Amino acid sequence: MTEMLTAKDMQTLLHVDRSTIYRMAEAGRLPAIKVGKQWRFPGDLVDIWLNGKAAQPGASPQPVPEAASSDLTSLLPMECVQLIQDTFAESLGVMVIITDMDGNPITEVSQPCGLFSAIHETPNAVQKCVEDWRDMAAMIDLEPKFKTSHLGLLCSRGMIRVGAELKGMVFVGGIAPKVWPPTPEQVQAMAAEFGVNPQVISAHLTEVYYVDDAEQAKILSFVQRIANIIAHIVNERNGLMIKLDAIAQLTR
Repeated sequence: MTEMLTAKDMQTLLHVDRSTIYRMAEAGRLPAIKVGKQWRFPGDLVDIWLNGKAAQPGASPQPVPEAASSDLTSLLPMECVQLIQDTFAESLGVMVIITDMDGNPITEVSQPCGLFSAIHETPNAVQKCVEDWRDMAAMIDLEPKFKTSHLGLLCSRGMIRVGAELKGMVFVGGIAPKVWPPTPEQVQAMAAEFGVNPQVISAHLTEVYYVDDAEQAKILSFVQRIANIIAHIVNERNGLMIKLDAIAQLTR
C-alpha cells in the first residue's frame, strides 16, 4: 500500500514551512489528498514529483492534475462498475457497495446479507447506514480496518482517489464480529435506534457473513485494491475524454 506522508514529512523533504506546504497542496502544485481537514501526501506520487523537479533545474514541476469536478456517477461507466463490484462481492463472500464521500450509495449493494436487507427496508435504517459510511470518510487512518456499524456488523472501506481529490469509497461489510449474535437487550436497543420491530432483527440475526481471522485479513487486503481499480477506470476514462476532445478541436 502507498505510504501516506504528513505535512511534517513534506517540510523535511522540501525545507519549507508548513503554511507553504498547505498552499502548494491547495493550489495543486503537490500530489496531495485531503482527508477530513488534514492533508496527506502519497509517497509514490511525491517521489515522481520530486524526480521531475530534479530533472528540470530551475523549472517549476507540472502541477498534479486536478480531480474532475463532476460527481462520481458521471465519471464512471456504472453498469461496468456494478459488474466488477458484484464479482468481488461473490469472490470475497461479503457485501460490497460504493458511495460518494457523503456516504450516499452510487451502486446497488452486492450480496446484501439477510439482516441488512430486512433492516434496509425502513427509511430510518437507510439513513443510519449513510451516517456510518459518512463517518468512515472522516477517519484519518487511510489503511482499511474493520469498524462496527450501528447494526453491530463489521465493515471496512477503501478510498477512491481521482487526481488529488477523494471522490468516493468502497465498502465491504455484513460480517459478524467475534461475539455474535447480540443479546436480547442489544437487539432491543438496535430496534429502537433503527425504528423497527425487535422481531425483525431477531428473525434475521443468523443471516450474516461468518468470516474467520484469515479471511478477514484477506478481505482487508482487497478493499483498497478494489477502490484503486475504480479510480483507475475514472482516470483512464478522463484521459480518453481529454484525447477525444483534443481530436475534436483539431477537426473543427
